[in-house]
Amino acid sequence: MERSEKLTKKYLNWLTYEITGAAIDVHRHFGPGLLESVYEKALIYELQLRGFDIRFQKNITVPYKDVLLDVDFRYDILVEELIVVENKSVIEMHPIFEAILISYMKHLEKPKGILFNFNVRNLYYEGRRTFVNEYYSALPDE
Repeated sequence: MERSEKLTKKYLNWLTYEITGAAIDVHRHFGPGLLESVYEKALIYELQLRGFDIRFQKNITVPYKDVLLDVDFRYDILVEELIVVENKSVIEMHPIFEAILISYMKHLEKPKGILFNFNVRNLYYEGRRTFVNEYYSALPDE
């Protein structure tokens, strides 16, 4: 599927599939047990090889009343200006990781986010969670 000029759920689902495939390739190469930064750099490289527009480690400002606060919120990867990707390499996932990703999605006004934990045996089944918000729900299906 080519990048769509009209943003649809179908396109976002395809993009999610591609990002997940890239993460699985990285995980197959390294397996579990490395630092988060290793997986992140490899995933950035893999996504760039696949031709995606990538932003990474950028600060997010947070609106408060009439100002934007620079609070050192920093997402891991933003793919095609649409999907926020957060990477972890931890023994146990905590609900705070999900809350942080959802907060990033909200403040960036992005429709979808993916949370990967590379410290698992099977990334697809054990180490991946996908989140959507109201921006996704408002999109057309096709």
